[in-house]
Amino acid sequence: MSEVDSDIGLSHRGTTSTWFNHRDEEGFGYKNVDTIQQNGYKSLLFQVYTSNNTKSTLSTLPSLRTTPKTSSSMAKLKILICGGGLAGNALAFWLTQQDHDITVLERFPTLRTTGLQIDIRGHGVEVMKRMGLEPGFRAKSIAEQGLGFVNSAGTRKAYFPANRSGEGVQGFTTEYEIMRGDLCRLMHDPIAERVRYVFGKTVQSHEQKEGMVEVLYSDGEKETFDLLVGADGLWSHTRKSMLGPGVPDPVTFLGAYSAYFTAPVPQQEGEEYNGTVYLASDRRILFTRRHRADQIQVYLFLVAESPLLQAVRKNDVPAEKAAFATAYRGAGWKADEFLKWMDDADDFYCERLSTVHMPSWSDGHVVLLGDAAYSPSAMTGMGTTSAIVGAYVLAGEIGRHCHPSSSTKASDGIPRALKAYEEKMRPFMQQVQAGITPDSGWWTKLPSSWWGVAVLNFLLGVAAWLRLDAFAKLLSREEVVGWTLPEYEGMDMGGRQQRSKSGKLKQYMSAKKDSNAHCVVSVLQVSCSKGKPL
Repeated sequence: MSEVDSDIGLSHRGTTSTWFNHRDEEGFGYKNVDTIQQNGYKSLLFQVYTSNNTKSTLSTLPSLRTTPKTSSSMAKLKILICGGGLAGNALAFWLTQQDHDITVLERFPTLRTTGLQIDIRGHGVEVMKRMGLEPGFRAKSIAEQGLGFVNSAGTRKAYFPANRSGEGVQGFTTEYEIMRGDLCRLMHDPIAERVRYVFGKTVQSHEQKEGMVEVLYSDGEKETFDLLVGADGLWSHTRKSMLGPGVPDPVTFLGAYSAYFTAPVPQQEGEEYNGTVYLASDRRILFTRRHRADQIQVYLFLVAESPLLQAVRKNDVPAEKAAFATAYRGAGWKADEFLKWMDDADDFYCERLSTVHMPSWSDGHVVLLGDAAYSPSAMTGMGTTSAIVGAYVLAGEIGRHCHPSSSTKASDGIPRALKAYEEKMRPFMQQVQAGITPDSGWWTKLPSSWWGVAVLNFLLGVAAWLRLDAFAKLLSREEVVGWTLPEYEGMDMGGRQQRSKSGKLKQYMSAKKDSNAHCVVSVLQVSCSKGKPL
């Protein structure tokens, strides 16, 4: 055998992983010849051979677990997750590793892959790595270089580059920028065939009966679960149902609105991928970010002192657009151009910036996750991070506490798991949400006059010249002091991947110089058909 094939594609549960043939310095190598199932793992059958005329490099060997390895002490829980966004998919991702029976209910007709640019920070980065998603994340990440501030003439007054050192607190632009839809797919695709996804349907109500939760769907059907998880966002219907009639919804409006949309603006020659902020009078902010060569994102910010949006109903898009157009017309820089793009945009969304504070995130066998439980608002830059860290902790505590015994069922441990989840996550969220109130947030300190805007631009310029990241120093909630991300057994898939690609396969190849050997290679084992597993 003289030449090896390369870049062998393997379809795995709706996704494609790329596999490479390998030859070492002595010409010893392997070639993918078949795919088999063994002990719950999808494995590749390799033919190992010797040749001296070809060399290549071992590439990433991703996890191919198709059915989780189930401990005899672990029994399946039947869990319903309301909400197919980032929090819901992150939780489903982890719970499938524990072999639970998961249903994700999403009110939209398909997976929601819309939305603009988001980032993850601090502990959220570590959770993403433990999910084994870092290679995919980096492949889809947006290489935003930094954030600039301009005046009404478009002259840059300050610029803060992204912190790509891997150390310290991130600035406004992080090393981990990605479009919301891309992150959602990264978590959804590996589990799509192991999770029951139901679209275009909602839970109308639920009732707890003898340690179970019976839900009534919007189509009149009923179903019973061990656990109901509300990951359905800021305006969570699950939360309202859990609290019961007559209990005020714990959403605090922060006194500001943001509008988001995309615009078809081609990249100019020499233009970098940067965020650009224009501060206008009356506490208005215009902000753009480029994520594609043919498209930018546009953000408009408006405080509630303006009566324009106070009477507009949520999701009344024509009225919301009209209110922002009135507020920004003639505001300077590219405001009038933005308004033309906004009028044509079919992805316009207006957000009432709000937080959620609750005395308890669970009741019996019902629990809330992400914005539904503890929305920190976009003002903190920690919404996505809080959601995926919370999903990791909730799944970890379920795995830790929900084990059957001779006298108890796995579901008997749910109250303990939910209590531990809240005990671990609440100190994290208390720091993230600290000081975010309608009266004390940074947006309340924005200047109203043109003179005040000029002074702020000057101060930002001084901070940039001194290499002081104003966002990191003054606004960031990334550095949660005294809080450590818990470790849970079996919940570090990224570490397992790294060991697989550089450890056991290389060990086998260095030990077995047999041109006719056939090997079965999987994430957790490397065995040889002529001998015993390593």
